[in-house]
Amino acid sequence: MAQKKITPANNAANMQNANKGTSGTNRQYSQNQGNRGKQMNPNHKGK
Repeated sequence: MAQKKITPANNAANMQNANKGTSGTNRQYSQNQGNRGKQMNPNHKGK
C-alpha cells in the first residue's frame, strides 16, 4: 500500500492527536513525544 503525502497542516494536527481509544498508532505523535522526552530530560544539554 502506497504512503500518502502528509501536508504540513496534517503533520501539525497529527502531532497533537494521540488517537486515544483506538488500536492504531500515530507516527507523527509518537515521534513528537519521543523528541519531547529527550528535550525534557534533565541530562539533555542544550546549545
